[in-house]
Amino acid sequence: MRPWEIVERARVADGTELVLARRGDEWVVRAGGRVLMSSRQHGSEDALSEMALDRVSGRTGGGATVLIGGLGLGYTLRAALDRLGPESRAVVAEISPELVAWNRGPLAHLAGRPLEDPRVRLQVGDVAARIDEAHRAFDAVLLDVDNSPSSMVLAGNDRLYGERGVRSCLEALKYGGVLGVWSAGPDDAYRQRLARAGFQVEARVVPASGPGSGGARHTLFLARRPAPREGAGPPTPRRQARGSGRRRRDG
Repeated sequence: MRPWEIVERARVADGTELVLARRGDEWVVRAGGRVLMSSRQHGSEDALSEMALDRVSGRTGGGATVLIGGLGLGYTLRAALDRLGPESRAVVAEISPELVAWNRGPLAHLAGRPLEDPRVRLQVGDVAARIDEAHRAFDAVLLDVDNSPSSMVLAGNDRLYGERGVRSCLEALKYGGVLGVWSAGPDDAYRQRLARAGFQVEARVVPASGPGSGGARHTLFLARRPAPREGAGPPTPRRQARGSGRRRRDG
């Protein structure tokens, strides 16, 4: 079998090493020695955009705004652009400038050079910070930055998925907007946190390599922010028992 060729190396802020490698026409990015993304398996990344934007399809033909956390190999962005109208906008937050450079260089052809689309606004930085500062700004937020909500690539990413992070995602969405989160597998605790925050949640299991393929399967969390008249919003928290001294921590 043809050996892997290491094309580039980079380190992200917490010291994790990213390695760009190729074998023939297959490309992978490894993080800390594990395959983080592959050009051979991107069906679930495509499905993340497709399923989330299908749920806000009444807006995508006009001036919808979508936030994508994690550039990856560009497939999630490409699938979103294929569903967005000419007046819409896709904001991409990617923490690694090296990954951005790879997408503009040796990886650009994989997803049809999506960064060159005039509807794209690229922000090199932490998607969690972008979410925290937003208030009813997005029709959809798509997160593909970790292996799952309980298995983070970068240690700081846990603030995306705890109670506080889930509430921030809710506030960043317009009413009727959808949060889509990619995960390598199920995560019932995360699904419960989404529901407690006031989301209408579904989890869909999809093939890693696309429809009709066998092999690995991934989980997509699709969480909709209901309008107030639909009874949205988390339940009123119970008053803490006097003298207990305990507080709930973020998950």
